[in-house]
Amino acid sequence: MEIRKNVSLKNYNTFGIDVTAEQFVEVSTLAEVEEVAGDSSFDIDKTLIIGGGSNILLTQNVSGLVVKNNLKGVEVVKETGDHVYVKFMAGEVWHDAVLYCVNNGYAGIENLSLIPGLCGAAPMQNIGAYGVELVNVFDQLEAFNYNSKQFEIFNKEACEFGYRESVFKKRLKNKYLICSITLKLNKQPTFNVDYGAIQQTLEANNVKDLSIKAISDAVIQIRQSKLPNPAELGNSGSFFKNPEIEQDAFDKLIADYPNAPHYPLANGKVKVPAGWLIEQCGWKGKRVGNTGAHKNQALVLVNYGNATGNEIHHLALEIKQSVKQKFGVDIEPEVNVV
Repeated sequence: MEIRKNVSLKNYNTFGIDVTAEQFVEVSTLAEVEEVAGDSSFDIDKTLIIGGGSNILLTQNVSGLVVKNNLKGVEVVKETGDHVYVKFMAGEVWHDAVLYCVNNGYAGIENLSLIPGLCGAAPMQNIGAYGVELVNVFDQLEAFNYNSKQFEIFNKEACEFGYRESVFKKRLKNKYLICSITLKLNKQPTFNVDYGAIQQTLEANNVKDLSIKAISDAVIQIRQSKLPNPAELGNSGSFFKNPEIEQDAFDKLIADYPNAPHYPLANGKVKVPAGWLIEQCGWKGKRVGNTGAHKNQALVLVNYGNATGNEIHHLALEIKQSVKQKFGVDIEPEVNVV
């Protein structure tokens, strides 16, 4: 383990923002996680933990220590008649984890194919797509407490999952390093094809026998058609959460926009796609300097090559304000702005 100084983070965030970390270290073992916490340079209040860098917008140099999570490994830890419990170390690529499950016939996360990032970030914001969220298959995680210098287990309730939220994005933000996640996957699949364009894509692909692989392939196809590859165009995927609005606010919205897409929720609220709201405000495909909203998906903000984090953040604030003015709806970032 080597703590380096003045390291560019351009290759460690999918927006490709070129800022500098005062100190930088990569951890590949649990022993190194403990070692970092005991180093004289370690200050919990000045430490930033990153994984794949796919859900972060860096707006300034980091005056402290950046810890890059490289913990690797996959293990089946338990099996019952109906379920398989699989432990993924936090540094494993999320999409690789999905493919591992699909290839082994473990059902539950096929709808979450091709979401960028590492496994350790998945519970941080309860990743979700096409009608499925991580919480649906989550069993537990192990994390290192930088204050107590102890490893701790968090069950589902302790993670305080919400819509793109968890305790690790709020009260315990930057207090823990997530080391592994364990998922409870199904031996017998329950197919979820009602959200988005999955059903249409399956029909277009002439799928006759539904399977978790067919659903995964369809999701991959949809995402590739709509979302830019971060390796080719800097982005962090969906920048904003889909807002959940009260019924009376939705009634006003639908009166003016009767064709607005929406999804009623069990809590009585209605979810409205943020991408649709942003597109109605004229942002889709619009370029502002070195940044802009993607031509195929207004929800994705992109870096055309030389944007700063502040430029992208300013664009996000403009988009947020325009949606508020037009629809009276607040949209909040899904991305962690640093």
